[in-house]
Amino acid sequence: MVTMPDKSEQQKDAEAEVEGFQHDLGPFVVAAETTRMAMVFTDAKEPANPIIFANDAFLALTGYTREEVLGQPFNFLMADGADAGALKRIKAEFEANSEASTEILYRRKDRSEFWAALFVNPVRDRSGAIVQYFTSFVDLTRHKEEQAQSRMLIDELNHRVKNMLATVQSIVWQASRANSDPKVIREAVESRLFALSRSHNLLTRENWHSAGLLDVLHDALEPFGVTDGRAERLVISGENIRLSTRAALALGIAFNELATNAVKYGAFSNDKGSIRIDWTMIEPASEGRRLVLSWKEKDGPKVTPPLRKGFGSRVIERGLTHELEGTVQLDYRPDGLICTMNIPVPGTRDG
Repeated sequence: MVTMPDKSEQQKDAEAEVEGFQHDLGPFVVAAETTRMAMVFTDAKEPANPIIFANDAFLALTGYTREEVLGQPFNFLMADGADAGALKRIKAEFEANSEASTEILYRRKDRSEFWAALFVNPVRDRSGAIVQYFTSFVDLTRHKEEQAQSRMLIDELNHRVKNMLATVQSIVWQASRANSDPKVIREAVESRLFALSRSHNLLTRENWHSAGLLDVLHDALEPFGVTDGRAERLVISGENIRLSTRAALALGIAFNELATNAVKYGAFSNDKGSIRIDWTMIEPASEGRRLVLSWKEKDGPKVTPPLRKGFGSRVIERGLTHELEGTVQLDYRPDGLICTMNIPVPGTRDG
């Protein structure tokens, strides 16, 4: 709460001068009183430039009454009255006698803060001496919020690009490690990049907030023709729970790897095999909520456990284990592969 000083004779004289200006510059003062831009007059003859006039827009911006404002030093609204840099900039505005502006953080009567651009212009008497300053304030609060939002979006974009490049780098490195044939490497990299691209397209449609698990599955499986005869052999059971962007990308690539393997060697490589995908949420006492997802193949060609870890399994493990701190279990049963994924349920905006 601002404590109002008693009005001095000098203050009364200053207000009388304003009335004189109202008489001499009637249309201008009327405009200042009614404009939507916050404006004040200050007494240039006093060191602290006390306020001798404030229009309604200034009162609306700051939340003070006219009686609480008149007589106050010009800097009484500063959010940090000890901010030497801001005080120096304000002093320069008054001393420059120009139309330059500076941005200052102010505080309303209710203690909320706002940014304003400050424009200071001198008011001279007939002899040319500066007797008052005419100051206007442009509320920059929304502009500052938009700037902060833009910075956040740029930071988020940079974060996504770095993650994407790291994923691409890993895919290329693992593909070149698993194969020596340039054609095979190219095909392996292209298929994974297409999967990554589909996941990005899905997240773009969702404004990068989150993505539904069912939507991630459908987008990942669509290129494999599950709508062309195989759909009858694919059963998906589970709610369309929301996934974070990171989980959506990692699972999109994992489903692509599993579907690729199923078409080449597993349940979708013949006309009898089928796949069931389901999931549930569990909440262990010490770990928080987790998503447990099962991919079960059956009636495909007889499965033989691989002698070494393949490219696809390494891609899945990197995405789920390294990116999401989850676990992956690949069970190569003779009747069909079973892949069990266990990942923490993250927030929907964790990048």
